[in-house]
Amino acid sequence: MKRQARGGGPTAVGAFSAHTVEGKADSAREQAQPPQLRRRLERADLGAVPETRRALRELLRHWGRPGRSEIAELLTSELVTNALVHTDRDAVVTATVGPRALRVEVRDFVARIPRVRVPDTDDQTHGRGLALVQSLADAWGVRAHGVGKAVWFELDAGAA
Repeated sequence: MKRQARGGGPTAVGAFSAHTVEGKADSAREQAQPPQLRRRLERADLGAVPETRRALRELLRHWGRPGRSEIAELLTSELVTNALVHTDRDAVVTATVGPRALRVEVRDFVARIPRVRVPDTDDQTHGRGLALVQSLADAWGVRAHGVGKAVWFELDAGAA
């Protein structure tokens, strides 16, 4: 079953002295920070696609069941390519490894919302990206930002 992700808010850390507060806050932040990949992608730089795949592969070396990281690489490639080809602007990719799932988000700076298209049988290279995301991700969506949008997906680590 596909689902929508929910985010949690920050937690407060209290202590008795300024030194202790800073130390505890830093320690809590380090422990609470999940492994993450964050990259800014320059406009029309399609060389960023394989570079992002390699970086994601490294991040996911010990993550999930067999085959999950390969699916994550494929779907990330699709979202990065879409952002670079269809917006002619920079983009930012963020991949966050949580305790049970991976979340990848590609933010661009164009408000136009992408649509899942039925691929044209005559066109062997276009129109399949979001259809792949829709069929392979455990959850996915589009979130509007003040300037632009973020297209995201999640994969559960243990799903087959």
